[in-house]
Amino acid sequence: MTTRHAAAPGPRTARHSRSGRTHHALRGVALVVTAVLAFGIAGAASAYTRLQGNIKSADVTSLLGDRPTQAPANPDDPNAGKAVNILLIGSDVRSGENGTIGGVVTGMRSDTTILLHISADRSRIEAVSIPRDSLVKIPKCDRSDGTSSKAQTGMFNSAFSIGSESGKVSDAAACTMKTVEQTTGVFIDHYVVIDFAGFITMINALGGVPICVPNDMDSPDAGLHVSAGFQTLDGPTALAYARARKGAGLGDGSDTGRIIRQQKLLAATVTAVRSKNLLTDIPELVRFLNAATSSITADPGLASIPNMSGVAFSVKDTRDIHFMTIPFAAAPSDPNRVVWTKAADAIWANIAQDVPMLSTETATATAGDTAGATTAPAATTAPGTSPLSTPKPGATTSAPTPAATTQTDGTITPDDAAPAACS
Repeated sequence: MTTRHAAAPGPRTARHSRSGRTHHALRGVALVVTAVLAFGIAGAASAYTRLQGNIKSADVTSLLGDRPTQAPANPDDPNAGKAVNILLIGSDVRSGENGTIGGVVTGMRSDTTILLHISADRSRIEAVSIPRDSLVKIPKCDRSDGTSSKAQTGMFNSAFSIGSESGKVSDAAACTMKTVEQTTGVFIDHYVVIDFAGFITMINALGGVPICVPNDMDSPDAGLHVSAGFQTLDGPTALAYARARKGAGLGDGSDTGRIIRQQKLLAATVTAVRSKNLLTDIPELVRFLNAATSSITADPGLASIPNMSGVAFSVKDTRDIHFMTIPFAAAPSDPNRVVWTKAADAIWANIAQDVPMLSTETATATAGDTAGATTAPAATTAPGTSPLSTPKPGATTSAPTPAATTQTDGTITPDDAAPAACS
């Protein structure tokens, strides 16, 4: 049964008309037309076929069981005035090329899970990281081979492993989606899974990602060796930066500390993509899309060039981007695990209702959480945290995410508010 949460304010009226949203959807077709003009009909058709053929997809709807309520779609324009929730999953699969990169290990795991919420009026993008060590209720998960698991309580990232026992990445994603939906009450529209090799390929296709490294970092386990200051991370180094947990300059070695670095890397990647003017540089666009489409597994609703480009075009002018980690505290049963605090309920409810996740109601709930828990930035700030400044256009923000002690630096502005070491 779907978990119920505290009520949140009703959603704002979308600022899109049917014709405006249809225009966004048709831009995917315009992409192909532009490619035809640039390369000629034969070349463009070949490129389009290759890109579409790169994408691995699987419909997991039949595996999700009872789901949260979703607003009815417009049959003429399914995206008109509709919020979109995408579950981004970083897979720690260690076979084949991924085994060469990270060392061969059997089975499938997920180290990174982010719920990406795009508001119906396209004014906001909110990315919420879910700590892999969160103790949650994992529902019974059905797999495409006819097998199923039993309901259980465990670490959040166990859901991916449980689903993957069929050997299919899509089944792993389905169990993760089902866990998120039944734990949060948020309907997930799409899923995307990316592995080590795919991440490296996409970063390299961008020519690397410029980012501010606040201090020297050295992690032999992850293969990370970077110095303080502005660095342009190539694919392998960016992956090491995202994976590194233990080592010099990496804090307390916790997964929750690593999440902050992952969010900063994602923010820097967004900045890099926007700076490339990919939509006007067709050869560069095709190169990037070839890398991106070769590296993911997604649901059929997202796994097509027109659909992907439609979503990308619809948010190309969105400047209000926020990264945060769902509020958590140390688990009473195990100090090496975490549990979500009651502030998380308000945040999930806000996302489900498509209102800003950091509303007044969320701030009130956050302020009432127990001392030592993580807190989300809001208008009212809990003791022990610092308020985040209003982001400038293009800036992104992240909540403090400590494991045992409260950290106060929650601002992610790689191109706007760099630490002194990067100036």
